[in-house]
Amino acid sequence: MSTPNVLILGAPGAGKGTQSSRIVDEFGVEHVTTGDALRSNKGMDISHLDTEYDTPGAYMDAGELVPDEVVNEIVKTALAEADGYVLDGYPRNASQAEYLDEITDLDVVLYLDVSKDVLVDRLTGRRVCSDCGANYHVDFEPPEEAGVCDDCGGELIQREDDTEETVRERIRVYEDNTEPIIERYDESGELVRIDGEGSPDEVWEAVRDAVESAA
Repeated sequence: MSTPNVLILGAPGAGKGTQSSRIVDEFGVEHVTTGDALRSNKGMDISHLDTEYDTPGAYMDAGELVPDEVVNEIVKTALAEADGYVLDGYPRNASQAEYLDEITDLDVVLYLDVSKDVLVDRLTGRRVCSDCGANYHVDFEPPEEAGVCDDCGGELIQREDDTEETVRERIRVYEDNTEPIIERYDESGELVRIDGEGSPDEVWEAVRDAVESAA
């Protein structure tokens, strides 16, 4: 079986990272995320784009939002260098989806479908060690002692972007931006909806079957 080109979609907390890692291990593809791609290409010469800065890193150093045309260029480079991939975190809007159609051929688009209430429970339950950065969850992966990191004994805290108000706003923004993208791939017949509310192993079985069927 040839190495597949996979796009994975899902709201924050849907499990994209977990399932992407399994796709990488199972099918031998690259995990391409916009965040990693930007960090890896901070010094890329983008002067030909005639944007405000000549490198992506200049936008990041200035704390400014990286424009679509710069993100597009970086994703194009990352996908061109990959022998098969799972793309995670892109496209984030309709124009990026149109650009993606121009630069690559997708074998399958996976959408991890998880209800808003389940997403809120997953995200608001996350805890992070203030010392070593280890991650826990109050329900799914609790520490041996409540509020204390198993690894270093540091205090476990809830990040500001994991409070319920912030989480619900993140989900709302995601839904507003990506609903047209989901509809686009659904209409083209590329979208495979995956029930993302099962255990990671149950979700993985459906993900693996979908990729194997498409590749």
